[in-house]
Amino acid sequence: MKAIRIHAMRRTSLTALAVIAAAALLASCGKNEPAEPAEAAAGAGGKEIVEFKYPDNPGFDLVYLADELGYFDGTSTRPKYVGKIAAPQIIPLVGTGDIDFGSRMVPLVISAIASGADIKVVSAGGKTLEDAPHMKYFARADSGIKKAKDLEGKTIGINSFGACAEFVSKKYFKEQGVDVSKIKFLVVPDDKQEQTLEQGGIDLAIIHAPFSGRAGKNEKFTQLWSDYDLDGGLGGMAPYSANGEFARKHPEAVRDFVATIAKTANWVNDHPEEAKAIIAKRLNMNVEYIDRFAYVEDLVVTEPPIQYYIDILEENGKIDKGKVKVKDVYTNEFNPNASGSA
Repeated sequence: MKAIRIHAMRRTSLTALAVIAAAALLASCGKNEPAEPAEAAAGAGGKEIVEFKYPDNPGFDLVYLADELGYFDGTSTRPKYVGKIAAPQIIPLVGTGDIDFGSRMVPLVISAIASGADIKVVSAGGKTLEDAPHMKYFARADSGIKKAKDLEGKTIGINSFGACAEFVSKKYFKEQGVDVSKIKFLVVPDDKQEQTLEQGGIDLAIIHAPFSGRAGKNEKFTQLWSDYDLDGGLGGMAPYSANGEFARKHPEAVRDFVATIAKTANWVNDHPEEAKAIIAKRLNMNVEYIDRFAYVEDLVVTEPPIQYYIDILEENGKIDKGKVKVKDVYTNEFNPNASGSA
């Protein structure tokens, strides 16, 4: 196994704090103020290094792993961590340029594009497998909840509206004859869902990896399903999206970003236990509680996961039919592993 060099991953500075303050103001007030431009500095050999603004959130993320492994060394780009950003705000802030890249689910990107946001998917992300699902569904063992129909009149925890936890679940529940209007959905961060479920604040927790692993070992819970059970994993691909202006100004940095996280994704697929150990240390969690992650090979984007969510959003009246096409959502032009660009 390659030696792992520990980098200073969390640079807290007045500049970073200012970026977060601006992001919060944008989210609450809707003001369209200019974003802080990407910083450039000279690296080894005088090569210009473009820093990209990125959230410093708890979770399993290729950017953190690549940084830890030293995979950004020798490239034209580096992460500039700007502090924790709530999951629902990541895609809006990529759209405004307050952060340059973000990893969130496809329907959020589609909705942002439909609203005119300057954003595009530049690489694929997680791959749902039967033994490495994107999210798991837990109820208390004493709750009496056994099937989807039992959820009517109950409260379900999701990490945000407009993403996989909402749309994949509602699609499945409807297929099982559930009246989803009788279910209350409550936003609870993934790392808080286990506690909220145990305390009775919700009746069903939909938890994403890596936090789903700890819930799976809680003897008070029973796991009902995973997203692999619901749709074979079609809705579980969480891609990486880039701000359009950043990509136009810094195409080499975007190419290096995509190439680096693709290299990291393939490393994770080949070294799942080592990857879990890095994330466990980052999150200060027992490695036994970290669920495995798997990634799309080479992070090349394919169209079925995108079309899947376009169809769902159209069926639910979230976007006008035909307003967003698959090709509007993604490009493989920055991925050196793609046989062709789109």
